[in-house]
Amino acid sequence: MSGGGRALDVALGSVGVLLFGPPVAMIALAIRAEDGGPSFFRQERIGRDRRPFTVLKLRSMRDGQVTRIGRWIRATGLDETTQFLNVLRGQMSVVGPRPLTAADVDRVGWGGPAHDARFALPPGITGLAQLFASPGAASSRALDEAYARDRSAWLDLQVVAASFVVNLVGKSRVKRWLRGHRYAAGGAEHGVGAGGG
Repeated sequence: MSGGGRALDVALGSVGVLLFGPPVAMIALAIRAEDGGPSFFRQERIGRDRRPFTVLKLRSMRDGQVTRIGRWIRATGLDETTQFLNVLRGQMSVVGPRPLTAADVDRVGWGGPAHDARFALPPGITGLAQLFASPGAASSRALDEAYARDRSAWLDLQVVAASFVVNLVGKSRVKRWLRGHRYAAGGAEHGVGAGGG
């Protein structure tokens, strides 16, 4: 957790593995039962200082189409909870910028030195962009910049709490509840500050 330090990341990562381990195991069995395919897949992401690392994710697609279980785990963010293992390995933080693939970085044009600051932080399982970003790279970039500017242990804990609610009731409902939050309008694009929320 960038604002709270490595010790808090290890603590929350350990809690996350214990808390989400049983549901992940049950979801993995359900994915296998739904279509007979593998429950997990590995994908390379770009981490801090642009170093690549591998994440293990619950599979949500089959033959290019999102599965029935896949729609649910994407809506609740449960497909990301396996990344607590990456937190314990020191490859990710609990809160930080969205971890991108190399193809994502090329697609949005973030490969040059002008974007190095965005990759100075470890990527996070959750973060402002994961909670608030609208479609398109500009919103994610603004929110990543807002997080880099405002990050603190208190902000991290607020993001973790909101993300846990997402796991329970889904992203769309939480986004509606947080519509008036200072980051909901797109972060730094709209001049948000570090106060109040």
